[in-house]
Amino acid sequence: MSRDAPIATPLRVGTRGSRLARIQAALVRHALAAAFPGLGEYGAIEEEVIRTSGDAVQDRPLADLGGKGLFAKEIDEALLAGRIDLAVHSLKDLETRLAAGIALAAVLARADPRDALVLGPALKPVGGTGLGALPQGARVGTSSLRRKAQLLNARPDLAVVLLRGNVETRLRKLAEGAADATLLALAGLDRLGLTETADRVLDPGELLPAVGQGVIGICCRADDSDRLRLLAAINHAETMTAVAAERAMLAVLDGSCRTPIAGHAELAGGRLRLRGLVASPDGRRLVRAEREGEAARAAEIGQAVGTELRRLAGPGLLAE
Repeated sequence: MSRDAPIATPLRVGTRGSRLARIQAALVRHALAAAFPGLGEYGAIEEEVIRTSGDAVQDRPLADLGGKGLFAKEIDEALLAGRIDLAVHSLKDLETRLAAGIALAAVLARADPRDALVLGPALKPVGGTGLGALPQGARVGTSSLRRKAQLLNARPDLAVVLLRGNVETRLRKLAEGAADATLLALAGLDRLGLTETADRVLDPGELLPAVGQGVIGICCRADDSDRLRLLAAINHAETMTAVAAERAMLAVLDGSCRTPIAGHAELAGGRLRLRGLVASPDGRRLVRAEREGEAARAAEIGQAVGTELRRLAGPGLLAE
């Protein structure tokens, strides 16, 4: 789409209602306004906050409710019904296979994909680095099976307790003593201006991130050629390449919402390196695979890592 071509406005952008989600929607609006100056005018882009099933229930693990797709269900429905034109998501919250009729049209440049360890008041004076900062038997709050499995694999002495809610809610619960420590995506903390709460930043070699972590994804209807061309102008190609590898790996694994899976792709000098893992929920079994190749072969690399992980895991681990 030409930067000077007329754009049908208002452009309606759907998002979840947390402060982080709305900040991410604002980043998308700013990117669009920078690419198409006419969209910077008042009223040219409208935000529609949509409450999702994943936000409505906070006292049970997502796996018991149907998985991370619950963060997109109602937004997908609004998109397909034409009530919104674009949907903004944390990419790690999107299912491997999008709803029929919806396309992942663009991603913004990836923020830091690593996880941060945040210590509660009682542990703030504790020294050490990485997961070594946690004392024997510490209670770590998380709702992520990926984090739980890797934690217990590295530190089976830890007690993992359920801690759900948006970032601010989890930090408040941590301060109130619901857990001794928690793990949060560094990208989210940074976007919220809360990076000072991170006591340790964990290297992917110690805690492999979720597929798509740190990435803001923008979806539209697959047959909406005008919106597809609009979003192509703000798509960050390098990030999309990394995401293609990670999501291709995930598609091969086809794990259930109860399968801890992690994957992270890095690009440098036209080369792509993808690391992936699959674990049992209790962390007792964990397998890893890694491939490197030309970035242009991102999907093939992702499929190769997924295939190797399936071979190493066997049917039992993925069935769990």
